[in-house]
Amino acid sequence: MEPSHVDKPVRGTERQRAGSLVVFSDDWGRHPSSCQHLVRHLLSQFPVLWINTIGLRQPRLDWFTAVRGWEKVRQWLCHPRRSRAMGDEAAQNPQVLNPIMWPSIRFRWERRLNCVLLRKQLIGNISKLPRTRVLVTTIPLVADLIGHLPVDRWVYYCVDDFRQWPGMAGQVIAEQEVTLVRAADLVIAAGQRLAQHIAELGKTPHILTHGVDLEIWASPVPGPIPEAVLQQTRDLEKPWIVFWGSTDWRMDTDFLTALANRLNRGTIVLVGPVTDCDPVLRKLPRLVLLGPVPYPVLPWFARQAAVLIMPYRRGDGMEELEPLKLREFLATDRPIVVRDLPANRLWQDALDLVDTPEEFAARVLLRIEEGVPPSQLAARARVREEGWPAKARQFAAWLFPEVSPSS
Repeated sequence: MEPSHVDKPVRGTERQRAGSLVVFSDDWGRHPSSCQHLVRHLLSQFPVLWINTIGLRQPRLDWFTAVRGWEKVRQWLCHPRRSRAMGDEAAQNPQVLNPIMWPSIRFRWERRLNCVLLRKQLIGNISKLPRTRVLVTTIPLVADLIGHLPVDRWVYYCVDDFRQWPGMAGQVIAEQEVTLVRAADLVIAAGQRLAQHIAELGKTPHILTHGVDLEIWASPVPGPIPEAVLQQTRDLEKPWIVFWGSTDWRMDTDFLTALANRLNRGTIVLVGPVTDCDPVLRKLPRLVLLGPVPYPVLPWFARQAAVLIMPYRRGDGMEELEPLKLREFLATDRPIVVRDLPANRLWQDALDLVDTPEEFAARVLLRIEEGVPPSQLAARARVREEGWPAKARQFAAWLFPEVSPSS
């Protein structure tokens, strides 16, 4: 499905706007979150100080915590301050900081300690940035820093409802989010259900739905596929039923079990990090947990797939979920079978919605045989208006209303 036109991020030798961004979010370059997509398209216009944080998950005695903990220690020891631009040629933008932090936020003394640590490590760096300095956070826990950093505007970019996620300090997150929403100069929500959640906290947010890199998904895969990926997939029987993203507690084991038990040929290929998933998944026939691959390789998986799937479960914050991969799926010409969730429902004419394991398995098998209906392909035409460059322009207009848009 070729877009009629593809917006490209502005590439320039000089920034066209006054101001700078300070961003608290997930580790830069670790995986392409919505915040990273937006900021990547603004690098040519604003200096960006990106602050990698410890996240929201409470540390536990498990393998995932050990691996993630070692990653953070290695960052602190080897890369306390670095510049890296996720495939962008702007060598010094963003400036990425890995501040040392206490790894837990459950108790008040832990949050106070982190507040002190962050202030000491950040104030000098932020003060060097040009004004207007706008701080954007996807993490409610930075509410403790309000009034303690030399920024001109606070923006909360709400991308998920983390209060009910397993492994999170839900009560602490809820309290900090209330503080952040009330104090923020601006709140942006990634979807209608999240906007309703913010409204219940007393503020009306802007809504900015996720975008998609149309150029990546509509073009041939750039460069050769890594040999490691080819080796991992060489012996996987086709047709492939493909999911990409984190394989974690959000996956519906009953959905995948029903499909695996009905497949008599082919492979269910789950691409991406594996954390907190049901151990049953590792034992299912014809299902492979492939692990993470480079983001630019995902379109290759889409082209190899007979069907793309999103077998998420319901409950515990799932109604507010805004899957970043949804528009990526829609930018392909593959059949799509997904769980009936509010965000997916907005595209029900462009994909197949299902709500039981039996229906999920039956619909996937049907799409393997019959392919994607022409009516669904036609309905996907509107995804062409969902490119990240246009989303980034709107994002910047809200963050810097005093600055006229660049040409």
